Amino acid sequence: MAHTTKFLRPVRQSFTVITSSSPSIWHTIKLRRKLSIGSIFGVSVVLGSKSFWPHVAYSMDGTDVLLDDYCSLDDSDEEEGPKTFWIFARKLWLPLFLFLTVLTNLDNPIALIAMKIVLLLLSTNPTPLRSHEAGEIVKDFNGFDLVVHNCLISANIRWGNVEGARRLFEQMPDRNEVSWTALISGFMKCKRMEESMWYFERNPFQNVVSWTAAISGFVRNGCNIEALKLFLKLLEAGVKPNGVTFTSVIRACTGSGEFDLGVSVLGLIIKDGFEHNLSVFNSVITLSLKMGEFALARRVFDRMVERDVVSWTAILDMYFEMGDLAEARQVFNEMPERNEVSWSLMISRYSQTGYPEEALKLFCQMVEQGFDANTSCFSSVLNALASLKAFRAGMNIHAHIVKIGCEEDVFISASLTDFYCKCGKTKDGRLLFDSNLEKNVVSWNSMIAGYCLKGQMEEAKVLFDNMPMRNNISWNIMIAGYAENRQFDKVFEALHDMLLSGEIPSKSTFSSVLCACASIASLDKGKNLHGKIIKLGVQYDSFVGTSLIDMYAKSGDIESSKRVFGRMTEKN
Repeated sequence: MAHTTKFLRPVRQSFTVITSSSPSIWHTIKLRRKLSIGSIFGVSVVLGSKSFWPHVAYSMDGTDVLLDDYCSLDDSDEEEGPKTFWIFARKLWLPLFLFLTVLTNLDNPIALIAMKIVLLLLSTNPTPLRSHEAGEIVKDFNGFDLVVHNCLISANIRWGNVEGARRLFEQMPDRNEVSWTALISGFMKCKRMEESMWYFERNPFQNVVSWTAAISGFVRNGCNIEALKLFLKLLEAGVKPNGVTFTSVIRACTGSGEFDLGVSVLGLIIKDGFEHNLSVFNSVITLSLKMGEFALARRVFDRMVERDVVSWTAILDMYFEMGDLAEARQVFNEMPERNEVSWSLMISRYSQTGYPEEALKLFCQMVEQGFDANTSCFSSVLNALASLKAFRAGMNIHAHIVKIGCEEDVFISASLTDFYCKCGKTKDGRLLFDSNLEKNVVSWNSMIAGYCLKGQMEEAKVLFDNMPMRNNISWNIMIAGYAENRQFDKVFEALHDMLLSGEIPSKSTFSSVLCACASIASLDKGKNLHGKIIKLGVQYDSFVGTSLIDMYAKSGDIESSKRVFGRMTEKN
């Protein structure tokens, strides 16, 4: 125990130096002109462990750069960490290299320690004040060099000061691929693609990292076609793509709908030996699902040597899209690990497909296993409780939402309003609606639907007229509300106003209006509406077709009803 305490003491002291405020760091470095080997090793260990964090990106020789930092595609919160020996070795070499360097340069260890602290400060939570102090420390001990300049550029980019990064770049007497790639990526992150490409085209160190930084930058900014064009240039230049490149390109194919190119890229992925790359194949699964190629997605999934929760969740969602709830549940049961997203997906899908009891059972299991519900999960649970009219259980969920401080979330508040209205507590729903400082169109739609459900169409119309923004669902709620409350003249007035507003009627709209035509046996209005349906090309939809058949039959035109039935390509 004594040996352990003695060994950890310099580590603890070093950690104090690193984590204290900037003035104390400066003070400590100024005072401690003599550091023991133990203290130096302590700094190495602590900073080495810090280097496992994904947001730390630097290199002692200035020639290495983490693709996750410069070429990240999104701000996902997936856990990062050492998964293999090689990743462990790569991230551990830096503190070991520092320690060995100090051993061979015992005459000036303070400069190296100061440099290391500077790199840590700039790599974890950079601020302009820290950057300034770090610069002063480096000047005092050893002056600027390539590594520090690259680190300062990266720090400026991280807090959004891309112009400061550019100035530092222009001041550099010497630059390497890290310098160029950092600036290319920085301009991409700030959505300044033209300037990023200006530096990309003048980069004398063009390699797969800089190409990937530009390609992934285009993808991040939604410029998928530009990303694909650049990828084709990469191939023409003879540069071999890496896993991050392929992931970016597959996402670009998915976003742009270039499915044929995506299939070709898949062949290249297998040819170049990236078929076991987890991120690449997750992107391929997403592409396959977007194409509607469910069988291909399953084949890709089955071929994967390693799968993560993203892979499993994608296949889980695929079976829900296919309407195969039994297979989806089997996949869920087979998942080796689950997260909040997979639980929330299962709960929401059960709630949406008319299985509220199953949704609530899963929610209870999720809570028992220690998972926290997210916004989507709470909304799905409230929807399930509303369909069951489980008012007391919903009150308990509401109390829990208030306890954890989520009641101000706009989507949760809209779900709560909807829950109270569907349970017949329209006044409580209105109190919630009025108390919300932030409302979106979902909130307004929920309250209007609540009034329609209670037959309070005047209150619904007043609220509808005061909406700052309407969508197709808003119009459908009002039209369906008038139809359900047998105010058929208002149905046709609302449809007329909807068309004047430029909103295109949906299948749900036509179904409600056709129901009104059938109820009043108005063949003329029904035929007029049938013409609009043909013009919009939805006459063959089974949902609309069924409403047309019902309208013609109830209006006494059996022949037209038969013709519609005969022309339907899909019958339910």
